[in-house]
Amino acid sequence: MDSYSQLIISAVEAAKHSVVKIDVRKRTKQGKLAPAGSGSGFLFSSDGYLFTNSHVVHGAEEIRITFADGAEHPATLVGEDPDSDLALLHTPASGYPAARLGDSGQVQIGQLVVAIGNPYGFQHTVTSGVVSALGRTLRTETGRLIDNILQTDAALNPGNSGGPLIDADGRVVGVNTATICGAQGLCFAIGINTATAILPALLREGRVRRAYLGLMTQEVSLNPRVINFHQLPTRKGLFVVSVEPGTPAQAAGLREGDFIVAFADQPVQNSDDLFRLLTQEKIGLFQFLTVLRGQQKLELRITPVESSGTARARPVAA
Repeated sequence: MDSYSQLIISAVEAAKHSVVKIDVRKRTKQGKLAPAGSGSGFLFSSDGYLFTNSHVVHGAEEIRITFADGAEHPATLVGEDPDSDLALLHTPASGYPAARLGDSGQVQIGQLVVAIGNPYGFQHTVTSGVVSALGRTLRTETGRLIDNILQTDAALNPGNSGGPLIDADGRVVGVNTATICGAQGLCFAIGINTATAILPALLREGRVRRAYLGLMTQEVSLNPRVINFHQLPTRKGLFVVSVEPGTPAQAAGLREGDFIVAFADQPVQNSDDLFRLLTQEKIGLFQFLTVLRGQQKLELRITPVESSGTARARPVAA
């Protein structure tokens, strides 16, 4: 057998027993429980906690999970965060291994990744590909933006949502969330670092209070001459793709084409960095946003607001 196939098989073997199929039932207008979709998830702790997507389980009256061995168990929703399209479930099932978690901050473009999920109800389907881009911001069909996205060409379909994106060692580096209808090889996953960052809040309150700026970004490498000229502590930054109207970013004077290199006096290299800094303590208090514009280095005053979390995640075709 060729080495590439052996690599995929080894990675899948390390993670497959932690992956579950999720079936959701909701109450109809007549008051009866009826099937309302399915998705994927994965066990990440030995005491029954699982990650999946918020859009998979939002509004569910009953959640059932099925492991690779066919065993079916109930699950309850502990908390969800529509702004990152993540949800935390708990199941009383025992005896199943927890998936090993990787570090999405160390993922590189071109790196081999494997997606495991249940597309169209076909349980434990495996697809492979590479990481195509890092630090994407994804706009869903509801208009809401999800930050800290990994782009991959590992094929995803409806039912893959919430399943793990793993590396060659079988470690989870992302939570699969969406694909774009009509596109070839444009699939997305939420970095696992984002999931672990919000885990304490989901366990504590069942939700996440987060500061919101209102911008769409893309992680980029900065020109070495620019780094030296401004004596920057970072080699990367966030390119501002768009600024949402009526948001703190627009009020602060942020423009499309700016490069964000720091927030609240902390260097920002990628979306994960900015995500970690947008804590609830920042809500309502002005901060300095350091941006590069042309040959200038600017300090913009920006006052984050609390993310409403009213728009629910419903990524296209995932």
